[in-house]
Amino acid sequence: MARPEDVGLSSERLARIDDHLKKRYLDPGKIAGALTLVWRRGQLAWLSPVGLMDRERGRAMSADVLFRIYSMTKPITSVALMQLHEHGHFQLSDPVHRFIPAFRDLRVYEAGSFPNYLTRPCERPMTVQDLLRHTSGLTYGFMHRTNVDHGYRKLGIGDTGRFDGTLSEMCQQLARLPLEFSPGEAWNYSVSTDVCGHLIEQISGEPLDEYLRRQVFEPLGMEDTGFHVPAEKADRLAACYERGPGKELRLQDDPQTSPFREKPSFFSGGGGLVSSAADYLRFCRMLEAGGELDRQRILGRKTLELMTRNHLGGGRDLSEMALGPFGETPYAGVGFGLGFSVQLDCAAGGVVGSEGEFAWGGAASTVFWVDPSEDLIVIFLTQFMPSRTFNFRGQLKSIVYGALVD
Repeated sequence: MARPEDVGLSSERLARIDDHLKKRYLDPGKIAGALTLVWRRGQLAWLSPVGLMDRERGRAMSADVLFRIYSMTKPITSVALMQLHEHGHFQLSDPVHRFIPAFRDLRVYEAGSFPNYLTRPCERPMTVQDLLRHTSGLTYGFMHRTNVDHGYRKLGIGDTGRFDGTLSEMCQQLARLPLEFSPGEAWNYSVSTDVCGHLIEQISGEPLDEYLRRQVFEPLGMEDTGFHVPAEKADRLAACYERGPGKELRLQDDPQTSPFREKPSFFSGGGGLVSSAADYLRFCRMLEAGGELDRQRILGRKTLELMTRNHLGGGRDLSEMALGPFGETPYAGVGFGLGFSVQLDCAAGGVVGSEGEFAWGGAASTVFWVDPSEDLIVIFLTQFMPSRTFNFRGQLKSIVYGALVD
């Protein structure tokens, strides 16, 4: 680790991270443990595990703990799909039904409930760009907002990335359901990135887990990232917790019996990966460096520039486009690119930071952001659900940006 002062940060002010987490979250028992990482100007300036990785067994948090990163899987899958774009296999404007024929006759919800829906034709076909930017008209079953997401639950299209089937089978089931809206009309957090995972399989001819291993994880040296935790690493998997009815902390997924210990049939490109702080840092370093790390090029620089621009029509932000109430980011002043949220206006969102930073989070309260203008990467990992209970990102941004001295 570098001295924070050597990379323009204050040691004293960065220490506020642990003080904040301990006083506000650990001591009151709101979370069991956490790990915060700050990387600046090519060096590790802060790495601090606090609390417990497994409260029931009294095991301390450590730097090599494995975390369920859930929707922080989405940027990885999006990068993998755009690798195939760089081979000329598709254009962003291509209709999804070119690769998934069952999507050719998708329709939009008008009325009714599962399985008896009244629908209308789409204004236009769903495109690959719609999937990457969540303007597809798809949704998540856990939204509990409409009769469409009720159909997701009826068909068993899961909300945790552990669907009992394959990506192909999920897409066939999705084709039986109407869309929430015609593609491109709104933004709605959804299983779109799982469909991107199936596109990768269709185009590459490989299962998603094999493609990611061969084209992303091995080139980047991400040795601890995958869709399950092998037996030899099982003792590094953290316990996951949730808030009980009395706001008490209770076990949600025991690491000794977790489904993440078994290889799934469903490789959720939207939320199925387990990873470590060191691995995810390597992914973020590649992003910040324009697609290359340690002479291994994952994506071209111009492709990443495109991915981290706002793709919402007319330059709008999520507060203007979002249909549902949930996404792993605030809405005001935030746009969405191809797999990442993009900060458009810090003043509009009332947050400290930089225009152009890109980010995402996961269901177990994990979060990362990359700020190219400050040469800064921040990764926060914990295991607490649901993710919107506490504003870890906003609080950490206040502390980390407050520690910048150069």
